[in-house]
Amino acid sequence: MTHVPISVTVDGTVYDVEVEPRRLLVNFLREDVGRVGTVVGCDTSNCGACTVLLNGRSVKSCSVLAVQVDGGSVTTIQGLAEGEDNWHPVQTAFKECHGLQCGYCTPGMVMSTVDLLSENPNPSEEEIREGLEGNLCRCTGYHNIVKSVQEAAKIMGGAK
Repeated sequence: MTHVPISVTVDGTVYDVEVEPRRLLVNFLREDVGRVGTVVGCDTSNCGACTVLLNGRSVKSCSVLAVQVDGGSVTTIQGLAEGEDNWHPVQTAFKECHGLQCGYCTPGMVMSTVDLLSENPNPSEEEIREGLEGNLCRCTGYHNIVKSVQEAAKIMGGAK
């Protein structure tokens, strides 16, 4: 198969590589770049577990081809934290408010929350639920996830 050259920044590091045109972004991130915090959930873009930020906006990386991100910037769950002890406020809120159980959906929930709060720093409960609509959790019932988003908004200075 023919490979296509791309240049993409992932979590602050530039990668100039060649990829197969049909290579999914999620596989590129996990297998070529080693960003295994981005999980493969359903492979159909239904669950949202593979959500990353592409140029600051949340996308499901199982529905994006690696060649489509040429020239772009991707942030994964691993790229949010600034070191091992300096978590992003959304990550901290999910931990403190018990917004996870098995943790499988958590990377996608966190990344979608970062995007949601960048667009709406003080969302209502209804807006939070709508903003996370494309992310499925089979364990929590979403109550603590909503609390986590509300807490993150407070930490980040959006919520009153």
